[in-house]
Amino acid sequence: MLFAKAKTDFLEYLEIEQGRSQKTIANYDHYLTRLIDFAGDIEIKDLDAEMVRKWRLWLNRLGTNTSDELGKLTLNYHLIALRSFLKFCAKRNIPALSADKIELAKTHRKQVTFLNIEEIERLFAQPKVNNLIGLRDRAILELLFSSGLRVSELVGLDRDHINLKRREFMVRGKGQKDRPIFISQEAANWLQAYLDKRSDTTKPLFIRYSGKKQVDLSGNFHRLSARSVERLVARYAILAGITKHVSPHTLRHSFATDLLMNGSDLRSVQAMLGHSNIATTQIYTHVTDPHLKEIHEKFHRHSN
Repeated sequence: MLFAKAKTDFLEYLEIEQGRSQKTIANYDHYLTRLIDFAGDIEIKDLDAEMVRKWRLWLNRLGTNTSDELGKLTLNYHLIALRSFLKFCAKRNIPALSADKIELAKTHRKQVTFLNIEEIERLFAQPKVNNLIGLRDRAILELLFSSGLRVSELVGLDRDHINLKRREFMVRGKGQKDRPIFISQEAANWLQAYLDKRSDTTKPLFIRYSGKKQVDLSGNFHRLSARSVERLVARYAILAGITKHVSPHTLRHSFATDLLMNGSDLRSVQAMLGHSNIATTQIYTHVTDPHLKEIHEKFHRHSN
């Protein structure tokens, strides 16, 4: 079977049988098309380890708008897509290279950036809550820190998704997986204050209030975009005098760090973040294990 035909079948499989998001499918299509760009529309059985090695070298030298080379993480996304495709071929009994032959490039783990409680309080104090936009922004900051939501999950929320009395709701995250979200009473109070101030009846939980296209022809306000949330978080961080780069994901990191520092177990935090692999959650342990500090203070000779 030719690669392009099998790729189409694979993408349809991801959509119909795996329930993957359109963004994921588009990404996999992009990565696998780059293999066709390199090797041509070859027979799948002709794709061997040597060709994959040469493709990796080609990708490594491909470059981007900002760099002469693709980053190792981006390179790995291509390899992950290929590995998933080869597993699909094995399921369909299509002769192909074993997925186990695809090894990912070693990457350096990024340092986790998080805010301490004093920085969180300074950040929260920045929105001017005497107007609707300020109330909305305070509610967004509170919700991000209280829930550990990804920014894509936050902007996808509708009013009827959340239950402010129970202070819990379900969200569909990466890989179309549902997980429970719990929020603090403080976050619920700010969300309620924001919703009480709104006079519209449109569905999205967070909407835009500036610009000529804030309302469409049906009278619905436009949903706030992930990019808009990223900008407002960064702006308030600067106003708060926080020198580190702060994004919605920083608040997600801060949520996880705060839980672990206060004694939560790693498995619970994994579930609340929606990580499929606990190794992903373990990035927080080196900054949150209070036992290490106790050991240092007890045994290090220069400790008081």
